[in-house]
Amino acid sequence: MSLLEVEDLHVWYRSRSGEETQVIRGIDMVLNPGDRLGLVGESGCGKSTTVMALLGLLPPNATVAGRIKFRGIDHLAGGERAFRARSWTDIAMVFQGSMNTFNPVRRVNAQVADAIHARAGAPRREALERANELLASVGIPRSRVSSFPHEFSGGMRQRAAIALALSCDPVLLIADEPTTALDVIVQAHIMDLLTGLCDERGLALILVSHDLAMVLEVCSQVDVMYGGLIVESCDARRFHVSAQHPYSKLLLRSTSPTSGITRVQVTHDAVLPTLDAAGCGYMARCDLAVAKCACDRPTLEAHGNRQSVACHVVPRLAKPQQQQR
Repeated sequence: MSLLEVEDLHVWYRSRSGEETQVIRGIDMVLNPGDRLGLVGESGCGKSTTVMALLGLLPPNATVAGRIKFRGIDHLAGGERAFRARSWTDIAMVFQGSMNTFNPVRRVNAQVADAIHARAGAPRREALERANELLASVGIPRSRVSSFPHEFSGGMRQRAAIALALSCDPVLLIADEPTTALDVIVQAHIMDLLTGLCDERGLALILVSHDLAMVLEVCSQVDVMYGGLIVESCDARRFHVSAQHPYSKLLLRSTSPTSGITRVQVTHDAVLPTLDAAGCGYMARCDLAVAKCACDRPTLEAHGNRQSVACHVVPRLAKPQQQQR
């Protein structure tokens, strides 16, 4: 049985005036135990909204439709309580921006202990001992575990955030930009820690990042998002040579040859996706668009082993290559 199955996920945000804007437009996703899935794409494409929907952490003005099955149980059918029952105990998250993870006026180990006490039901003293062990296991000296958040460096705060996420022994860990605002050396240490803990505990991982190079190194599968949709899903080991969608190729071209970091920026002549467009949201930025792209939204279709692409043009480009073989 799959660990996580997402079927036709949609998310709308409602403004104060009552107008609704659809930001996630039908996402499918399957995650098995121990899998590592990377979500990549430029800011605003819907990566964080997608993973927040998986945990039931979207704001009150959000509406969610579709199916989110965890171990065969549809959590959307069970309402918000079903989400909260799974949060942290089965599914946990390392949030973007570790400074915002902790209460600045309470000691770090006490806050980790609160999670263990509330979710696992452990007595206060036992929860505090467990919190100290967790913080030490992520590389924080025992002499520092009772410090306040502002007394930690950025790297130490992120390590503490990882300890907090692991406090109730989840089986699926979601990391949303876990290395934001950290220097490259600390980033490498944090990712080594994160992947090492996943291996040690047998955790599945969903990694949300702008850093394509890091995702391809850490993950086994990569999903490329654009305009609230997954436009390509591919084996991470073959992405450099197998990427087919024009946007996926743009991501590869935008990777710096020196740093390997992908930071896709919207330039003055670029066009943002029209989320309510009937056709392909990438059409206005695509040099290969055809008439069908304007009126018919492409869906993900199999394009080889462990690869799917949502593009009307890609099959046309791939067909001559197959004939040559």
